[in-house]
Amino acid sequence: MGRGPCLAGGNRPRAVKSGKPDNLTPATRLVQAGRAPEWTGPVVNPPVWRGSTHLYQNCADLARGRADRDGEFYYGRRGAPTQWALAQALTEMEPGAAGTVLYPSGVSAITASVMAVLRAGDVLLVSDNAYEPSRAMARNLLADCGIETRFFDPLDLAGFPARFCERTRAVLLESPGSLTMEVCDVPALAAMARTRGAVSLIDNTWATPLGFPALERGVDITIMSLTKHIGGHSDLMMGSATAGAELYAKLRAKAQALGLVVSPDDAALALRGLRTMGLRLERGAASARAVAGWLRTRPEVAQVLCPLLEGAPGHDLWARDFTGGCGLFSFVLKGRTPAHRAALIDALKLFGIGYSWGGFESLVIPFDPQRARSETRWPPNGWNPEDRLGVRLSIGLEDAGDLIADLEAAFAAMDSE
Repeated sequence: MGRGPCLAGGNRPRAVKSGKPDNLTPATRLVQAGRAPEWTGPVVNPPVWRGSTHLYQNCADLARGRADRDGEFYYGRRGAPTQWALAQALTEMEPGAAGTVLYPSGVSAITASVMAVLRAGDVLLVSDNAYEPSRAMARNLLADCGIETRFFDPLDLAGFPARFCERTRAVLLESPGSLTMEVCDVPALAAMARTRGAVSLIDNTWATPLGFPALERGVDITIMSLTKHIGGHSDLMMGSATAGAELYAKLRAKAQALGLVVSPDDAALALRGLRTMGLRLERGAASARAVAGWLRTRPEVAQVLCPLLEGAPGHDLWARDFTGGCGLFSFVLKGRTPAHRAALIDALKLFGIGYSWGGFESLVIPFDPQRARSETRWPPNGWNPEDRLGVRLSIGLEDAGDLIADLEAAFAAMDSE
């Protein structure tokens, strides 16, 4: 592959002359971002650039290329225009960002981001309601690297400062919390971390920057599983981390040291999903409100954990800090047994049983969070201890009325057990 009209090399270009105004709304940026003419040429979408080897014109060109600058061809592991277009689009979606690194999965994005800012002897604080693979990473991989992890209650603002010590270097947040949907005061937690010299990271997959511009809210590094809303069609695995200039450089260096790269074919799929993500999020959130509101009326349901719903746990903070949401939420059965819950889930016809979420189709899984908690109780204080069996729903693009009818039939099947 010779040096053509395209920029090349790292995850983003040094300069893209788009001619577009700077004050575009998020909806317009979703359509326009990452479509530099240097990458697209005369077509709408950046072509899929497949290549492990990038060729140089001569030895002088080769020597210059070894500087490994962003936006110039170097070697396939550094990406090519398809990957850079996606990374640039994600950077443009995040106000205050300098760059984005792509990873083979959401878990690898979390792991590599944390490892980029920590070293042996450091302490990491992790929200106690975090995604279970994040907990496993902290307890196993990071421990093997000499990094200590301490879990904390993300709703206990008053107790948060006491969690820090002279070795605390980073805080990993997730809001809403995985499975149980707690919304924490991210701006306050991030500000406390910064005043103590710690880097704040957040798994922002649920809201995306459309619903929660994390860097604007004070977070240092924002992470997403692109497998979910960005891809949108349950057919790719990918993650991303976005940050300001100093931390982006650290993220990029660590990802290169680990040899991380994403497929250009998957990057093209993610770019395609990105263009319609705003519409899908709006539809999923609207249907989630309808389904969650209906579940609130059911005698079989003890709690509906949907921050979008007025009066639900965390709604006030969501309304203050977020501008959008998605179709993912949970509910808790009232006084039922695991057999009842299994009967409910097995009776559903329109909800697939499977991990992940954010695709066009609706999904359901059971959950029991206490086994993955260190500092917080499940059920929380004040709940009936018999009301502990959780069900997580990912609401897709099906008609909300059809999903409600499916759930109604499943409740009837559950109580016939």
